[in-house]
Amino acid sequence: MPLNKIKLDEVTFPLSVFETADTKEDLEDWLLSQNPEFIKKMRKARREDMQGKGKSWKSFKKELCIK
Repeated sequence: MPLNKIKLDEVTFPLSVFETADTKEDLEDWLLSQNPEFIKKMRKARREDMQGKGKSWKSFKKELCIK
């Protein structure tokens, strides 16, 4: 389908993805895996984590006032 014919309020999946997805979350995961901006952010977060720039779960919870 030509790009100019795709409706903006519709999401399309390859049939193979739809057939193998067990949950809505599986489809959401696939969509995220196809998003270049999301992949870029995840790679940056991974690099920072490997460099020791991450936060511990305990400090993160404290920062967000989570018990």
